[in-house]
Amino acid sequence: MTLPLLLLLLLLSSFAISADSSAASRRLLHFFSFDFPFHAFHFGFEPDYEPVESHEAVVAAPPPHPRLQRAHSALQAWKRAIVSDPTNFTSNWVGDDVCSYNGVFCAPALDDPSLHVVAGVDLNGAGLAGRLPDEIGRLADAAILHLNSNRFAGPLPDTLSDLALLHELDLSNNNFSGPFPQSVLRLAGLKYLDLRFNDFHGPLPPELFDRDLDALFLNDNRFDSCIPENFGNIKASAVVLANNKFTGCVPRSVGRMRSTLNEIVLSNNELTGCLPPEIGSLTRLTLLDVSQNFLSGGLPESFSRLKDVEQLNLAHNTLVGAVPDWACRLERLENLSVSDNYFTRVASSCRERSGDVVFDDVNNCLSGVIGQKLAAECAAPVLSGFSVCGGLPRSVPLPPPSSLDVRAFVSPPPLPPPPRPKCVPAPRSTPLPPPSSFGVLPPVGGIRYASPPPPLPIFNGY
Repeated sequence: MTLPLLLLLLLLSSFAISADSSAASRRLLHFFSFDFPFHAFHFGFEPDYEPVESHEAVVAAPPPHPRLQRAHSALQAWKRAIVSDPTNFTSNWVGDDVCSYNGVFCAPALDDPSLHVVAGVDLNGAGLAGRLPDEIGRLADAAILHLNSNRFAGPLPDTLSDLALLHELDLSNNNFSGPFPQSVLRLAGLKYLDLRFNDFHGPLPPELFDRDLDALFLNDNRFDSCIPENFGNIKASAVVLANNKFTGCVPRSVGRMRSTLNEIVLSNNELTGCLPPEIGSLTRLTLLDVSQNFLSGGLPESFSRLKDVEQLNLAHNTLVGAVPDWACRLERLENLSVSDNYFTRVASSCRERSGDVVFDDVNNCLSGVIGQKLAAECAAPVLSGFSVCGGLPRSVPLPPPSSLDVRAFVSPPPLPPPPRPKCVPAPRSTPLPPPSSFGVLPPVGGIRYASPPPPLPIFNGY
């Protein structure tokens, strides 16, 4: 082989090696680029590099900024704490792009609009089971946490209080348990709190009602003891404490909510005493439900100022006296239930408005009206109104003697045990609320939040 031919072969060999090395380098660059899927344009930055003039070259993007990295670690810890995911809702919770995860929403940071951060997590109706990990506190930019209609259980982690920007917290319809979570009290920006349909128990901390909440839903748990005396400090538009074991009286401070309160539901507890006249100052009220308690005495005349009330449920108590004319002439009234009490008179206007008001007065002590209590049942509870409330209003007369059947006093049926007069916690043998149900839950009337809460308990006519 001649010398020129040997030189030519060596030159071609060197060129091939150089070409292979360049291709390998480009393939290596392409491989590493997949470790950083958050490209600079994702955050609004201009790239500070010159593109490689090759159709194979892919430039590596910078890693996620620290706030997204913290959110990533929180969500991965949460995924590990989920023990059941029947719909594979979290199946795409992989990789660094947390903004693409199901139920995770990103937005520009409040303090730096050039950064995208995890602004909310909405897992409503996903049917997930597990617990909330301590790492959830790393979602420090979240303003919304919606978890209703899942099967999360256990106490809430203390690190929940690290969510300093949290505005809405909906944990309803799960299996969370323990005393009222103190971490919630440290959420300075919280406006909407929904803990209904869980297994929380014990007393409510008075500090709860000093918070600047717009809506508070605590029904269907096992809370007991008295409603704190500073109840009226909350200034909310909706307060629902139904289906618990609260005892004692309705605090008279309730009147302080006059400028904000639209809906209040205290039904199915063990409340005693009289209806506080301060409720009459709640002129914005559209819904008042105190049914299924042990409230006594008559209807305060101050209730005549409830011009906006539409739903008024006083059923299943031990109220006495008359249902006065003003009660049935409230301008916007749609439903009025006074059933299962001890009323002895009902104003004629209540029956005259039957076309536009649903009125229920069954099982009272109304003479000559069908569907009423026996005379023996009407005697002792009527008198109990004096001892519980310090005397009935003068405008509320006792039932006339002619309305009582003396034959019924020969062997009167036994009366139910009186309610507990003091604020004593309910015994721990109290049965648990029904298990949470899976499904989409309708919103409460008047409340338009992104996370629809479970339905309110209703009475006939709602």
